[in-house]
Amino acid sequence: MATCRAEYEQFLLVMLVEDCLEEEGVIMLYDTSILNSPYIPYKHYPKFNLDNLTADECLVRFRFEKDDIFRLADAMQIPEKIVCPNRTVASKIEGLCIMLQRFAYPNSYCEMVSCFGRSVSELCYIFNEMVDITSLRHGHLLQSFDQEWLQPNNLKKYADAVYENGGALENCWGFVDGTVRPICRPTKNQKVAYNRHKKVHAIKFQSVVAANGLIANLFGPVEGKRHDARMLTMSGLLTQLEQHSHAPDGSPLCIYGDPAYPLRVHLQSPYKNNNQTDAQKAFNTSMTRVRVSVEWIFGDIIGHWKFLDFKKDLKLGLSAVGKQYAVAALLRNALTCLYGSTTTNYFYLEAPTIEQYFQT
Repeated sequence: MATCRAEYEQFLLVMLVEDCLEEEGVIMLYDTSILNSPYIPYKHYPKFNLDNLTADECLVRFRFEKDDIFRLADAMQIPEKIVCPNRTVASKIEGLCIMLQRFAYPNSYCEMVSCFGRSVSELCYIFNEMVDITSLRHGHLLQSFDQEWLQPNNLKKYADAVYENGGALENCWGFVDGTVRPICRPTKNQKVAYNRHKKVHAIKFQSVVAANGLIANLFGPVEGKRHDARMLTMSGLLTQLEQHSHAPDGSPLCIYGDPAYPLRVHLQSPYKNNNQTDAQKAFNTSMTRVRVSVEWIFGDIIGHWKFLDFKKDLKLGLSAVGKQYAVAALLRNALTCLYGSTTTNYFYLEAPTIEQYFQT
């Protein structure tokens, strides 16, 4: 028990020194820490070995098939050895599996001890280090349009698929929307985080989803009170679309959003006038039918990574809530590359291979 206490106190001290937590957060964590919980003799459990798990166990615990976990680790270029700030060391497979299992369920670190044979503080360190590594190495994949699968010839292919599946626009390759992610009520700036529409404290993200099922752009987090149109301005998305959203012949391609978004060359939205003609109503209906694909992706992120749907664990100032959601979006893209998604099936498109996606 003394060893457990010393490890946890060292962990909190490092978090304070590195400005990862404010002093109030450290005190709160200490007061509600594992020191008040039953001691788990983690050394009694065997060290983690992926080969000891069955294929079904891997799929349930980590959301990826067993062989694909090795493939994912290589594609993401995870270092062979994960070294944490407190010098805790883990292999790349163990580090990846800790991150995947933590995201997959809203379980506590205590519940993961038996699987990995590590203390709670070690699991926490490794998880945070893996989130940082993934965000640092691959965060640009959710910000930059300068990727092979987003080149003009591919965008035109996505636009053709949307049109062939009932969309009224012939040049629409993707869809934009904002999502509200509930969080634990913050101790400070509660009004800023409060979303009046959903009636929850939250952070918001803006996402662009291509017709092949991949998240092409993710902006956020921003305060829960922000309007979608304001997020659009803050993100600079329109400028990026002006530079990159073109067909091979130079003609403009667009994305489509709900009525909250303005009408631009590269951003289309429904007719908003009250006295709509039959043609305008038909346009709105057809585009609404295909735009629902962006909602499917939001649902897939939370459906596969249920930790992000447990708001009591999402505490501003105590965890990197926004970074965790972005990493979960990258992992959702990885799943799409390997197994497809509802969106890819709907538009009869294929995502790039996982190696092609992460090589950029």
